[in-house]
Amino acid sequence: MLPAFIMGAQWKQAGREAAAHKKGQVVGKLVREIMIAAKLGGADPDLNARLFVAVDKAKKASVTKDTIERAIKKGAGLLDEKVEYESVVYEGFGPHKIPVVVECLTDNRNRTAPDIRHLFGKGGQLGQPGSMGFFFEHVGVVEATHADGTRDAEGDAIEAGAQNVEKLDEGEIPEKGQGARFITDLKELAHVSKSLKQAGWNILASEMRYVAKNPVDLGEKERAQVVEFLQSIDDHDDVHHVYAGLK
Repeated sequence: MLPAFIMGAQWKQAGREAAAHKKGQVVGKLVREIMIAAKLGGADPDLNARLFVAVDKAKKASVTKDTIERAIKKGAGLLDEKVEYESVVYEGFGPHKIPVVVECLTDNRNRTAPDIRHLFGKGGQLGQPGSMGFFFEHVGVVEATHADGTRDAEGDAIEAGAQNVEKLDEGEIPEKGQGARFITDLKELAHVSKSLKQAGWNILASEMRYVAKNPVDLGEKERAQVVEFLQSIDDHDDVHHVYAGLK
């Protein structure tokens, strides 16, 4: 049996390696999002709301300036390297029949598909493309904060062309301001983001999402099982977003 101090050192080293791997996963996903955003909307964050948000998230995660700039140039086609990533959506049920939609950014479908199928097999069931359409709405979502706590969010939503607006959770709202989630048609997402920014809103997120129509409320034990299942999927390197019909 190893001495206690050696075992402790091994445990700490394992913990550091796990943390480094997790950070590497996060950085990889942020960089892929920057490349896709630049590919779809151009290299100027001021004219590309999705890219602006992706770059901001990367900066907050301490991604280096050089890495961010290279990702933008690569995505926008300003380098010799081509962006081979594509968006692939997988749908199915998680534990307790919770509907799940998984968005992946991958450069190899033949690698990603069997991996996702294997993960769904651990307590869930992978379905056919479009099978979860009944349970979700595919919409544009802009989450933003405003320093003015009395700002008319509904008025700004109407002016910007958003379909709906709702308050953000308390923890997401600045101390002296307010936060709102603006729901919009997919085609109007970029326009709404730009209009809200011009109205003084600080954009936290501007992206297409699958929003559950009737999220299910589970007991503590059942919810923990679903969360564990969703986490195992989210940990995959190619997974970009995971959506679930869970409260």
